[in-house]
Amino acid sequence: MVHLQRVLKNLFGGWFQLRRCFPPDVLDALTQAVSEGERRHLGELRFVVESRLSPAAAWAGLTPRQRARQLFAQLGVWDTEHNSGVLIYVLLSERRIEIVADRGIAARVPPSAWDEVSGLMLAGYRNGSWAQGSLQGIHAVHALLAREFPSDGRANPDELANGPILL
Repeated sequence: MVHLQRVLKNLFGGWFQLRRCFPPDVLDALTQAVSEGERRHLGELRFVVESRLSPAAAWAGLTPRQRARQLFAQLGVWDTEHNSGVLIYVLLSERRIEIVADRGIAARVPPSAWDEVSGLMLAGYRNGSWAQGSLQGIHAVHALLAREFPSDGRANPDELANGPILL
């Protein structure tokens, strides 16, 4: 029964909301927030929004966490000089947020901190404020990275693209 509910959510939910929730001006604001925040620390942040999983993936039991880990690997978020990449993954159809941190960060930041970031974002999303919820999440991740991987005063090379990815 759970598989069927997930399949239906992913079949009928999310795909039509993607551009409405994340129009070009919101994407520009998110890109700017990622770029500006990365100047304060040695980490790298990627923001991915997926409208829905394929019905086959949902039926097979692919969880949002597993999908986030797939994207973490595919996008090379793990491949940063300081092992300090973070992926924020939003699955619209299931209203789920997953945050995956590279091993350098995971060793310093407890999972409860990522749960708090997800909670901030979900609160904004519940109010229909996709931009605000996303920006709050990005700023919170930057604060954690600035605390754990502060900039050493030199220019931080931009190892990963800063723009959000819509799938």
